[in-house]
Amino acid sequence: MEVFLQHYWPHILAVISFALGATAAIHAAMTKDEVRAAIGWVGVIMLSPILGALIYAVAGINRMRRASIRDKRGSVRDAVSSEERKHRVDRAAIDAAFGTRMGAMWNLGNRVSGMPATRGNDLRLLETGDEAYSAMMEAIDKAERSIIMETYIFDSDHVGRRFVDKLDAAVKRGVEVRILVDSIGARYSRPRITQLLRARGIKVSTFNGAVLLRMRLPYANLRTHRKIMVIDGETVFAGGMNIREAFTGPDAAHDTHFWLQGAAAADYFTVAATDWFFETGEKLEGPAWEVAAPENGGGVIARVVPSGPDLNLGNNNSMIMGALSVAEDHVMIMSPYFLPDRDLVAALATAAKRGVAVDIIVPGKNNLALVDKAMTAQFEEILAGGCRIFRDNGAFNHSKLMTVDGKWSYLGSSNLDARSLRLNFETDLEVFDAGFAEELRARIGAARANATEVTLEKLKSRPFLYKLRDRILWLGLPYL
Repeated sequence: MEVFLQHYWPHILAVISFALGATAAIHAAMTKDEVRAAIGWVGVIMLSPILGALIYAVAGINRMRRASIRDKRGSVRDAVSSEERKHRVDRAAIDAAFGTRMGAMWNLGNRVSGMPATRGNDLRLLETGDEAYSAMMEAIDKAERSIIMETYIFDSDHVGRRFVDKLDAAVKRGVEVRILVDSIGARYSRPRITQLLRARGIKVSTFNGAVLLRMRLPYANLRTHRKIMVIDGETVFAGGMNIREAFTGPDAAHDTHFWLQGAAAADYFTVAATDWFFETGEKLEGPAWEVAAPENGGGVIARVVPSGPDLNLGNNNSMIMGALSVAEDHVMIMSPYFLPDRDLVAALATAAKRGVAVDIIVPGKNNLALVDKAMTAQFEEILAGGCRIFRDNGAFNHSKLMTVDGKWSYLGSSNLDARSLRLNFETDLEVFDAGFAEELRARIGAARANATEVTLEKLKSRPFLYKLRDRILWLGLPYL
């Protein structure tokens, strides 16, 4: 055998290289939706024998073979669908209250998300980490039956440890607690928060962590970026805020989280419970996990929109593109990582050319320097399309907000970049309500008032080497 390998190892290596390369190239050609992405990956695979196929296996596959949230809903308790039936809103009601263009958005959301728009949802913005964490910990203290939390980053700093203490106390008084942290986000601090939680006897799992043990290596680049906490099946905290002390104190980074009660809480529970089941195989059933919507005559009309690299791929992108297509007066967007793809850039320009005022607010100083430079590489094209871009001079703002025509709003965990729109599992909230849209518009407007407008003149006057650097970094847009 040894003699055989000595003589024929080049031939064996060539066969292995061909088999891996051909398999990976065929997969890329058959699954990539964009021609440029398919050509790029086939080139990497063919020009880098064996290594190219391995790189593609880790970073190139952006679809999980798992059922989407909507397909799992058949196994969710009858209470979820019962609550939705009681509070469901039809298109006629949206047309009457907000016009037929917003009715088209209702229709789009219905088909894209598979979840209903429901009325009577109480919704309150939480504008700082101090405010959000205080409200979340108070809710944990009051929990009677169950707590499920899913998040991207959960640091083991003093804020994270306070959450651990609160969750530990909840477990000791008989509350069922489940914590799901992204496998990458769990590594942002030492010791890992998962170690601290397990030491207290709190049930915790990492999302997509055991990629080798569970044969998920092709999905290693896929993450949960969701931030959801559901208390007793009726109170939700969600939005863009991770659990970390960087969002607390006088010089803290900014973000937007929100508190919600109503029928939409059942859908947030469905999203988090499905991800927990995917990782652990445990179905969250029984009296502790029942959902209920408090009776409420007011509140807003809202819909939960889950997105991710399964059958929900591109849901958030579809909602944003749809909103740009129906906008008549104004669109306001706030995003920390603004790296739209070609289609979204075209949609922004088309809206602006129709006469819609499109204002985009990004951080003046970004926490990710490479992303900031890649963003800058696209600014000339976006400004040339008629949009306006502002750099916020305040503290770094991690909020992901969008509002259209004073009627429709969209907020949650999705950034406007390729990772959020194609690689991450995200959850956003669609809101039909004039008062809430005005509140969001005021929040974005306050940042704009403290911002510096980006101009074509200034961008074009920058040294060539700076422009070249930014364009080279922009080439990595799908992976930033």
